[in-house]
Amino acid sequence: MDRGNIGVLPRPTKLADESYLEFVTSFRKFAIQKGFPVMSANGEVALSKAIDKGEVKTPEDGEELALDEIKKVFSSVPFTPTWQRFVRSQQEMMWRGTRQSFLRNSDQVMADMEAAEASHPANIHYDPSFEPPKYTRCEIHCQPGGYTDDPLGGLVFHYGTKIFYEGFNDQDEMHIEMAGKATPPADGKITKILDIGCSIGQCTTALKNLHPEAEIWGLDVGLPLIRYAHMRAVRHGKDVHFKQALAEDSGFEDNEFDMVFAYILFHEVPVKKMKEIVAEMFRVLRPGGTFTIYEFPNNDKGQVPAGYRFMIDNDSRDNCEPYSPAFVASDFKGILEATGFAVEPGPAVSNDFLQSLVATKPA
Repeated sequence: MDRGNIGVLPRPTKLADESYLEFVTSFRKFAIQKGFPVMSANGEVALSKAIDKGEVKTPEDGEELALDEIKKVFSSVPFTPTWQRFVRSQQEMMWRGTRQSFLRNSDQVMADMEAAEASHPANIHYDPSFEPPKYTRCEIHCQPGGYTDDPLGGLVFHYGTKIFYEGFNDQDEMHIEMAGKATPPADGKITKILDIGCSIGQCTTALKNLHPEAEIWGLDVGLPLIRYAHMRAVRHGKDVHFKQALAEDSGFEDNEFDMVFAYILFHEVPVKKMKEIVAEMFRVLRPGGTFTIYEFPNNDKGQVPAGYRFMIDNDSRDNCEPYSPAFVASDFKGILEATGFAVEPGPAVSNDFLQSLVATKPA
């Protein structure tokens, strides 16, 4: 049954499901907020001792400690495998519980998305013959079907990420915060904004609230995500556009946008595609336009602590994040600059794990 919403958040179809998923949220909080600091601290201590004893090959000046050395030491710490099991288990419980609950109401959900398309056809753009490339069809975060292949993927993503954010984003609070800090062009002219990797449009609609006179577009490769995003926008009376396309081949015109926004997109694509996406955003931004990016940290100058490097590597193997280690090891800022952008640190947000960059296309 449809139990309605709490604000913008849909409720699971049974109270028992909602209670179970609240437990999973608590379990995730424990694994991330309590378990990770203990695992990381113990691993750092063990790593320091191993370096002092000469058991770890230390890097040359200007080089970073090899990830394999970090993994070898961290894996020897007794709490590490327990933490790894906790992280994996809560993720499996999150998706299984969420999808099983909303599957009971799948016919109504599909009908609601179709009704939204019928009532506002000019605001959703996709080609039914479009075939997402193989690299986009990974089950990121272990979500069944990933972002492209489960028709209920948008709804499952919505409630699943409510748990992923440990209850801190139930009403899109984090997306609203980040959209509010998107950097406008220096000349103040904002008529058109693009949100790439928009998923279910939480930042897209927040950008519309902030810039009501502007034309706002959300772009994502996942059709289930943009269909759900479009339905949400229709329900909330937001006149925004959603398009299924590749960020590296957006189909937009040269110099079409005043602002582009990207939240945690780049660590989800191969480095080759990352470079193509950056080039595409340079093309579609007008001179003087800005590209606001919130993303994983990079380790190009050895600034990411060993505990985070171990966690990101573990995430890549045990949580289907296949591209994140290469992103973290890349010189992302250098890639932006080589494309032609002028890059500066962006405004900080409450999630201090993320790096913030603003790339400006020269006027």
